[in-house]
Amino acid sequence: MRIVIAGGHGQIALRLERLLSARGYEVAGIIRDPAQGDDLREAGAEPVLCDLESASVEHVAGILQGADVAVFAAGAGPGSGVERKDTVDRGAAVLFSDAAERARVRRFLMVSSMGADAWHGGDDVFDFYLRAKGEADDHVRTRLGLEWTVLRPGALVDDAGRGLVRLEARTGRGSVPRDDVAAVLAELIETPATAGLTLELVSGSTPVEVAVKDVAGN
Repeated sequence: MRIVIAGGHGQIALRLERLLSARGYEVAGIIRDPAQGDDLREAGAEPVLCDLESASVEHVAGILQGADVAVFAAGAGPGSGVERKDTVDRGAAVLFSDAAERARVRRFLMVSSMGADAWHGGDDVFDFYLRAKGEADDHVRTRLGLEWTVLRPGALVDDAGRGLVRLEARTGRGSVPRDDVAAVLAELIETPATAGLTLELVSGSTPVEVAVKDVAGN
């Protein structure tokens, strides 16, 4: 199985690349800074240079050709302004999903955010972020050629993962280690029955594998 991850040098993406490569998958991570390539190789992933803020759908579709799964894990980052919330958190996600559909990549995972809502109010930068993520999620869910799953983690923390989560359509507010987000993504990739679901994720008491099987059964 070949898996292509947008935002390949992100904190969640690097964790996911390690997990997937350890499972024997062929993993590629899209980056725009060549200096990040060694970090991806160390994680077991092939670095692919591409700036999703300026690339065409056709170019990204070429990168995705032959992939079995596409994962959007890119983000403008907490220090970015309103403009990049639009060009990365919304625009790049829209581009990546359109390219995946054009390349006939069936399985698509979107790393979103709890509270993402295209109609969210407010004028702070974080409000713009939640609207951008909500618009991107809405767009992905209209892509009829994709078997999509949208994952909306709570507040991200760098604590060591415990492998115990709460994964439901609505969990309520909470935090979750990035380790556990990556572990859930790895399980979602291997569980196509979760296609069509938008899921919230926080720390909890259910082992990751069981939590994913439970939502797949629903």
